[in-house]
Amino acid sequence: MKRSATFLILLFLSISFFSAKAEELPYTPVITPNGSTLAWKMENRVKVFELIVEPCKHEMAPGMVINAWCYNGQTPGPTIEAVEGDRVRILVENKLPEPTAVHWHGVLLPSGMDGVGGLSQRHIPPGDTFAYEFTLKQYGTQMYHSHGDEMVQMGLGTMGFFIIHPKKREKKIDRDYAIMLNEWFVEPGAMTPNPNVMTDFNLFTFNSRAFPGTAPLAARPGERVRLRFGHVGQDFHAIHLHGHTFKTVATDGGDIPESAQWPETTVALGPGQTRDVEFIATEGDWALHCHLRHHPMNAMGHEVPLMLGVNQEGVEDQIQSQLPGYMAMGEKGMHEHTEHAKHMKGPENTLPMMAGGGPFGPIGMGGMFTVFKVHEDIPRFATAEDYSKRVQAPEDLGWYKNPPGTVAESIYKEGKIPSKEGVGPSGKPVVYVCPMHSDVRSNKPGVCPKCGMTLEPQREKKEMHHH
Repeated sequence: MKRSATFLILLFLSISFFSAKAEELPYTPVITPNGSTLAWKMENRVKVFELIVEPCKHEMAPGMVINAWCYNGQTPGPTIEAVEGDRVRILVENKLPEPTAVHWHGVLLPSGMDGVGGLSQRHIPPGDTFAYEFTLKQYGTQMYHSHGDEMVQMGLGTMGFFIIHPKKREKKIDRDYAIMLNEWFVEPGAMTPNPNVMTDFNLFTFNSRAFPGTAPLAARPGERVRLRFGHVGQDFHAIHLHGHTFKTVATDGGDIPESAQWPETTVALGPGQTRDVEFIATEGDWALHCHLRHHPMNAMGHEVPLMLGVNQEGVEDQIQSQLPGYMAMGEKGMHEHTEHAKHMKGPENTLPMMAGGGPFGPIGMGGMFTVFKVHEDIPRFATAEDYSKRVQAPEDLGWYKNPPGTVAESIYKEGKIPSKEGVGPSGKPVVYVCPMHSDVRSNKPGVCPKCGMTLEPQREKKEMHHH
């Protein structure tokens, strides 16, 4: 009778804990944008999690899907969330075509649970399930990842967050986000990342998503926000947040004493590191991105010659005779790619180098880029899952409504320069043409009525000189 009563009490506790809403938890749940949090069940006072490592199809952004190796059908895998002092059991089923093991990166535990195949345990063969069980003796932002054939398995996506909350936190966190940094090489037109590439990556991601496929982060003005960054890839990243200064409050080794924290706007991460930053949100729409210049870009061809300042007029005409609609690019910089990407079809399953739009036009970014939205009307989400379902694309939650007089504008009426408009260097009238439709011509700036591209001044014919 006593045993039955005890069982019913434990069952009730497990159900109530498992279905607890954010306000009932002893911590603010972490949101993994474009990701998820791993569910658990209570068995004899042990929190039990289940992970399946398996091949999957993963969308990096609309228009591009890769062949990845994932946990529970996604990369990064679902975030494991627990509390300091919890006893956890993690069941790992291997559905890969080769053996694997899972390392609990930064977690203090018995050697035999550390997850290094061949060193601390037998490899998990395909079709088998191994149990990892240990008590959490610390708190902080940690990770998990494959520790068998790391180059291939991690290179194809086997990684995730392991976040351990303290039993009690001094300052309440209103919004808590986790972002896994990674880099990939996917040949244009292909679907499978090449894990053999060491340095020359062409795609950079937040939670395995590239802009414009990245979900925005959100808060209300005055809220305390924590951003957790994790990295088990190959490259170095410097993550910069606009409009704020923050303090790095924790590393993968634990909390940083308040006296040792200093304000920054950019936090640096190398492979194997995590960093937690905290700040008070200031209203606006703010960029969050890696500050290495190539990292907020997509699918760059690093062997393409530099065309900046090169007159391609004659070459363009010749190519257009064989390939109608061809446009020479790069002569005036790369911004034109943001417009051409709408009309020029690239290789299948390949993201344009720069894409995505905002309230003022094309943003012209890619890769490690997203938006931190601080609006008065940002909703309160009941759970992390609720956030992930409702917030997935840059335009979600709307755009910030700037107060009158707070947006940079042209000093000229309607943004036009009277002394130069419609007159070329030789003093002759300028004709504006569409780069896509040469039959669309105008005597003033504007956009093409057929495709919406910005009209460009037609080149003045130059006299050829032969030497």
